[in-house]
Amino acid sequence: MSIYITGDCHGDYRRFNTENFPEQKTMTKDDYVIICGDFGFWSEDREQRWWRNWLEAKPFTTLWVDGNHENYDLLAPVPAEPWHGGKVQRILPSVLRLMRGQVFDIGGYRFFTFGGASSHDIQGGILEQDDPAFLTKKKRLDRQRIPYRINHVSWWKEELPSIKEREEGLRNLERRGNAVDYVVTHCAPTGIQNRFGGPLFQPDCLTEYLQTVEERIAFRKWFFGHYHDDRAVTDRHVMLYEQILRI
Repeated sequence: MSIYITGDCHGDYRRFNTENFPEQKTMTKDDYVIICGDFGFWSEDREQRWWRNWLEAKPFTTLWVDGNHENYDLLAPVPAEPWHGGKVQRILPSVLRLMRGQVFDIGGYRFFTFGGASSHDIQGGILEQDDPAFLTKKKRLDRQRIPYRINHVSWWKEELPSIKEREEGLRNLERRGNAVDYVVTHCAPTGIQNRFGGPLFQPDCLTEYLQTVEERIAFRKWFFGHYHDDRAVTDRHVMLYEQILRI
């Protein structure tokens, strides 16, 4: 069995074609590719359904944690089910969301997963479609090229975790002796983010929570996406974007 891991896809899965990812030629559905958030679960339009079905047809199983670019209104009705010791949402038979605060036993390794992140490219704020001034505000921001989001269209408050999700994560870790092999998140703990983030990336309830997790647990490697670069920040913290690594 093999396990690979990569960063944000934003609905573009071309990195998994056979030219870019030839390793799949010997893989089966018992092998896994993990995506560190911003998978690209945005809509049910024809194009996105086509790409998800394309991914489903791949020989491997796709696992992903959520990022700050997912449609949480679409995720909400998908039932949670047990899988390898944790909870998942099965989008397609072999395309699974690894839910927040879960510990999974996969291939003899223990994984802790926690998706989500703060959207940082929203200097123009969050627009509401039912605001009488919506079109006026949108045109002004478009004209000035100021980034913004639209509630329930390109932004969801669920990008940051609830207290319940955070508490469940700590309980699940405690039940496993606060020891895992790998941590998979979308954003990084505050201390790691501070090493490279600059003024654009500020601490929030999730980065602070992940900092608490890091200080409580033993782990071998921590993989995260979100920051659109591929680099080893420390010998145990790996930022991923387009690179596909084998664990």
